[in-house]
Amino acid sequence: MKRNAGGDDRIVRGVLGIWLVVTAGAAYRDGKRERGALAGIAGAGLLWNAVTGFCGGNYLLGVDTTTDSCSVE
Repeated sequence: MKRNAGGDDRIVRGVLGIWLVVTAGAAYRDGKRERGALAGIAGAGLLWNAVTGFCGGNYLLGVDTTTDSCSVE
């Protein structure tokens, strides 16, 4: 897996991922298990993107945000 997510893109993914995981915990605690599961899966995916620097969606679209400006190959 070649890195295709970088800079601000990874920061935004990390912040949104943490927010979704916290939201998932709150939803699960309030008895909204389906909503919590969806938020947890989405948050875990975004955190994985932020940690690894690889995004499958970027790969499929040919987008690379590891440079200063976004480029489409």
